[in-house]
Amino acid sequence: MKTLIVVPARYGSTRFPGKPLTLIAGKSMVSRVAHMAQKAAGALPEAACVVATDDTRIEAHCRERGIPVVMTDPALPSGSDRALAAAEALGAEPEIIVNLQGDSPFTPAAHIIAVAEAAAASSADAATPYVRLSWDALDALREHKQHTPFSGTTLTHDANGRALWFSKIVLPAMRREPALRAAGPLSPVCRHIGLYAFKRDALRRYVSLPEGRYEQLEGLEQLRLLENGMSIQCVQVEPDRIAVPGIDTQEDVALAERLIAKHGDPAED
Repeated sequence: MKTLIVVPARYGSTRFPGKPLTLIAGKSMVSRVAHMAQKAAGALPEAACVVATDDTRIEAHCRERGIPVVMTDPALPSGSDRALAAAEALGAEPEIIVNLQGDSPFTPAAHIIAVAEAAAASSADAATPYVRLSWDALDALREHKQHTPFSGTTLTHDANGRALWFSKIVLPAMRREPALRAAGPLSPVCRHIGLYAFKRDALRRYVSLPEGRYEQLEGLEQLRLLENGMSIQCVQVEPDRIAVPGIDTQEDVALAERLIAKHGDPAED
């Protein structure tokens, strides 16, 4: 196995208990994410995918639908810890471990493939994708954050695509925004897509490190890598037709269902 795509699915979310089993237009969130993982695994050489859960209800739900699933320790502190635990539970030694967040049901298979390939080709410890926002998309993100301020993450990167920072606030600030808007259709804001591809040894090192100060403040586990001098390759991808950064609230579920009704259901592609 060269690549293992892991979907961490924890039942006991503080903000949204039972979130993986929440129905979005009739399909559970975990089954939606697993569908995308399976499509990506089918397109990558020597790849497999699995849901890593801590709850027998999610395990049973997956098994009923033929979704590969493993049980992991409920005490694991992050999705990345759970991704490594899943690989170990399977007895697998993949070169690349992809952590596809279980609350991102509209991440296209193309994004998963792109980040897995970037991690394999780059000298960085990990890779992660982003979409550069149009001005209309940036306006929509800002409006969304008026109601759910911790939904949606932005990033900045250097000229070589290496990550500089991630934040729940919109980065960068822009002193001359009207002039930038007049210059072209794309804003300088990069919306982070919630998945990561780690080199296996880098993931082992990462999970052994203590939680970082800014990781705690922002609630973003990827900041632990940057705070410890590890590198993340950022990969630009094309936006999906349903651009929901993540499902953190019932309001996010309602928005997702409205967008499915408008644009069609990716789970039926």
